[in-house]
Amino acid sequence: MHAADHHEGLPKSLRFMVIVTSDTIVAAKEKDQPYRDISGDVAVSLILSHEFKVSKRIYLPNRIEEILRETKSGTISGSNDVIVIIGGTGLSRRDVSIEAVAPIFEKQIPGFGEIFRHLSYESIGTSAIASRAAAGVVNGTIVFVLPGSPEAVKMAMERIILPEAPHLIKMIRG
Repeated sequence: MHAADHHEGLPKSLRFMVIVTSDTIVAAKEKDQPYRDISGDVAVSLILSHEFKVSKRIYLPNRIEEILRETKSGTISGSNDVIVIIGGTGLSRRDVSIEAVAPIFEKQIPGFGEIFRHLSYESIGTSAIASRAAAGVVNGTIVFVLPGSPEAVKMAMERIILPEAPHLIKMIRG
């Protein structure tokens, strides 16, 4: 099969849900204090620039049960083709996004993490080994879990997710 064959019959419109995991942002929102979500802004802006839709953007604390609940909800409703979870892929005690969603992956997409770390290595060197960026399929929805840095989100969205999401959805849904 040629590369051009992968682009025939691809969906033209995709619906994205963006979940940002950040105890800091959640605490600021609860106190009605100002906050900045640069990484979420980057993701949403890039999604919209590709003429895809953002169905929902939410902020969650770094808690497994809340991340799991919202991810499941976003896949069960059938209203999302792709869920992008931003934050929680590092090695600290509070980095739990992978622990929240990996157990519900029906199929893992290991190539995403491999390519993400390869591209990260090109820009940040061996520090890329600390990223646990991952992707998988849940109820016909692709779930990507990205680091929280704006640079990582931009790179993942521009160089991997947005170019490949239509093809992946076509493969998953036949």
